[in-house]
Amino acid sequence: MSALEPRVPQRNAPPVPPRAQGGILGSAYRTLSIGIISVIFLIAFEATAVGTAMPVAARELEGIGLYAFAFSAYFTTSLFGMVLSGQWADRQGPLGPLTVGIGAFAAGLVLAGTAGDMWVFVLGRAVQGFGGGLVIVALYVVVSRAYEERLRPAIMAAFAASWVVPSIVGPLAAGTVTEHLGWRWVFLGIPVLVVVPLVVALPAIRRTASGPVDPDAQPAAPDRRRIRLALGISVGAGLLQYAAQDLRWLSLLPAAAGTALLVPAVRGLLPRGTYLARRGLPSVVLLRGVAAGSFIAAESFVPLMLVTQRGLSPTLAGFSLAAGGVTWAGGSWLQSKGRMAPYRERLMVAGMVLVAFAIATAPAVLIESVPVWTLAAAWAVGCLGMGLVIGSTSVLLLELSAPEEAGANSAALQISDALANVVLLAAGGAAFAALGGGAVGAAHAVTAEGPGSHPAAFLVVFLPMAAVALAGAWVATRLNADGSGPQPVAAQA
Repeated sequence: MSALEPRVPQRNAPPVPPRAQGGILGSAYRTLSIGIISVIFLIAFEATAVGTAMPVAARELEGIGLYAFAFSAYFTTSLFGMVLSGQWADRQGPLGPLTVGIGAFAAGLVLAGTAGDMWVFVLGRAVQGFGGGLVIVALYVVVSRAYEERLRPAIMAAFAASWVVPSIVGPLAAGTVTEHLGWRWVFLGIPVLVVVPLVVALPAIRRTASGPVDPDAQPAAPDRRRIRLALGISVGAGLLQYAAQDLRWLSLLPAAAGTALLVPAVRGLLPRGTYLARRGLPSVVLLRGVAAGSFIAAESFVPLMLVTQRGLSPTLAGFSLAAGGVTWAGGSWLQSKGRMAPYRERLMVAGMVLVAFAIATAPAVLIESVPVWTLAAAWAVGCLGMGLVIGSTSVLLLELSAPEEAGANSAALQISDALANVVLLAAGGAAFAALGGGAVGAAHAVTAEGPGSHPAAFLVVFLPMAAVALAGAWVATRLNADGSGPQPVAAQA
């Protein structure tokens, strides 16, 4: 049996609904699909809308100096939430972490929207990130348990498609609300949408994916070591981000402390052989981080480059990336087609080449004679590649995971994604600042005023990220396992 073939579910695994001719919107799956897609839509709309309102919020709360932490707080606490959600879902099913996660996500938005000072605002973002980490891993476990293998690529494609409308409408809607009603309503309005996923998704999840994989087995005790490692990875990531923004000799101390916390945590939470690109599951997890980290790190600098080097308004600079939402969904849809399954590895190699091409082409707009639309076209190509890769890594991960391992493995995939974002953004931001690029937030580009910007500062971000993406094309050739199935997650990386 090939290691890329799905593991046979255990005898007592939760029953999978009967085959439905209508696919993910057939009678057996319709309610569940609409519910969990609504959750993704909510997260996508928040991600695109909140970023637009954030500068106004920071200025009004007199917290420009803490601007970057409003983003990094979300990422660092989400890392802890991912690990906790994986354990929780494997032991008791995904219903609990999904419910608590949606509640925490909404509570964080309310806390941020009612904040009277910047530190409370940052705390709200941290609560929100914890909820987001719980939710995203729980959703992967739902897909693993509730959907037939043949339908998993389609539901992953639907997840990607859920980002299309928010990526286009979110910035415009948030800008309008911020201008006419105030930035607080961007945060306070989104929690109202939580009611729809709660009402629609949770009953369907309770019917199809609740409870442990084996109801007759004695529940395993919580792995306290993994919880400690999760705390270590969150705190370590935060320290690294702080050090990357403070280019002084003293910043070497938090950088060293962050590294000391991160290294053992990563080795304990990711599959053995991940950073050696061992064939099979380790390479799937590594590729997810390489793809997401290189692309997001580069994308964060695109609006800043267009504003400071080509004179575009922030709104136009943001809309230069809007077409990417459509092509990303298109790539995810393409990889979901059954006839593409035999060519999945080749699609992923091609996808990483497209990503590398887009990142390497982006700084061409630093040349005045190059039209600005060149970047928009290149980024649409890169997003097509990301759609091919991200959707495929999700599908392969579930194929290589036994039912009782789906939560832990999904958490490893998301940790690789988030951690690569943190590390590569920190590295890119440090290089950018070192060459006089001006202030850049750890998770999103912050509008600069021009005098602190320099073309070389952008090149030192984009070209290394293109090299990382190109390395991902090689990793994509190592997804076929040569052993006998998934590797254990709770082992050294």
